[in-house]
Amino acid sequence: MNKSLPKLAVPLPISLDPLKLSTEALGLVAGAKSAAEGLDRLLAAKLTEDAIRLVSHTLPKREAVWWCCMCARSVPAPIQEVVDLEALQAAEAWVRRPSEEARRACMTLAQKTKFNSPEIWAAVGAFWTGGSMGPESAPAIPVPEHFTGLAVHGGVMLASVRLRPENAMARLGRFLTSAQEIASGGAGVMAVEEA
Repeated sequence: MNKSLPKLAVPLPISLDPLKLSTEALGLVAGAKSAAEGLDRLLAAKLTEDAIRLVSHTLPKREAVWWCCMCARSVPAPIQEVVDLEALQAAEAWVRRPSEEARRACMTLAQKTKFNSPEIWAAVGAFWTGGSMGPESAPAIPVPEHFTGLAVHGGVMLASVRLRPENAMARLGRFLTSAQEIASGGAGVMAVEEA
């Protein structure tokens, strides 16, 4: 097991169904004692997309949202929509100081969009970390546990194909390095690509 990734030293989820891993990946992670061990097995087999899914769902929620933000920042849009930038800043603000107000601010911004950028999915990921999915005035609607992972995975994958989709696999490799840095307690900041 990779002991240098303490934030992935968690058991794999009881049900791996929400992760939507490939059949090959499911076989490889079976019996892994932790998400870090599962990640090591996937990386050794060069199952990059499955590794992205695993990390999206097993990093702690704050770290997962931060990772999505770092991926979005590393591949900026040539023309950044104001609401996308605001959503990214809101997600980062929630990571730095989680609160119900900050969580709801993320979804307020996301709802002004078509949900088509990694920045927006970082904000949705923050909103889906807990609390209620419904309006504040309505009875609580609990957020399913795996929703943050779904949002983060979507955002990371959108960042990987932005502008030059042919660079997606190389980007995913960089993104996994960033995730490992975050899982070891670092910031996961990546160099920003030229537009």
